[in-house]
Amino acid sequence: MKIGVLAVQGDFEAHRAMLDSLGVDSCEIRTAGDLDGLDAVVLPGGESTTHLKILKEEGLFEPLRQFAKDGGAMFGTCAGAILLASEVHNPAQDSLRLMDITVLRNGYGRQLSSEVRFGHSSLKPAPLEMVYIRAPIIERVGPGVEVLAEDGGHPVLVRQGKLLAATFHPELTDDSTVYSYFLGLVEERVRA
Repeated sequence: MKIGVLAVQGDFEAHRAMLDSLGVDSCEIRTAGDLDGLDAVVLPGGESTTHLKILKEEGLFEPLRQFAKDGGAMFGTCAGAILLASEVHNPAQDSLRLMDITVLRNGYGRQLSSEVRFGHSSLKPAPLEMVYIRAPIIERVGPGVEVLAEDGGHPVLVRQGKLLAATFHPELTDDSTVYSYFLGLVEERVRA
């Protein structure tokens, strides 16, 4: 199994460190050619408008869309979840439009509103540590989207097929639960 982490902006190094801790081979994605041979892609947090600008400038936007359409697994955290969304508000912006969710950017407020919370999920009985940094809010989920965790009445971890989106940062904790779940999705793809 080989997973690429989009490395154009944001906390991509933390994602690679989490993958390393789980014994997973990973690489950094900066060009469309870096997608070759990958089983999955991680879209990290950061600034979604900056990600979009670079993805389009570097010719990565359509290849990433095609990777997912061809059955590649994807995991987006915070800004990465915004990139996966079919609709984005506050303000409206383009996205990869891969997951049937509507997202409100900076839904919890600006940087000063960042915090760590613990919430329940369907992934394990114990509370899940959730690090929020200028996090988006998922306002709507489509009928094919499974809600795996909620916080404050909003979905914060959702799955649609081989796509996983978190409005928080699981890579900034010592808890590998969310990543282990994602690796299970990737394994399904590898076995198929």
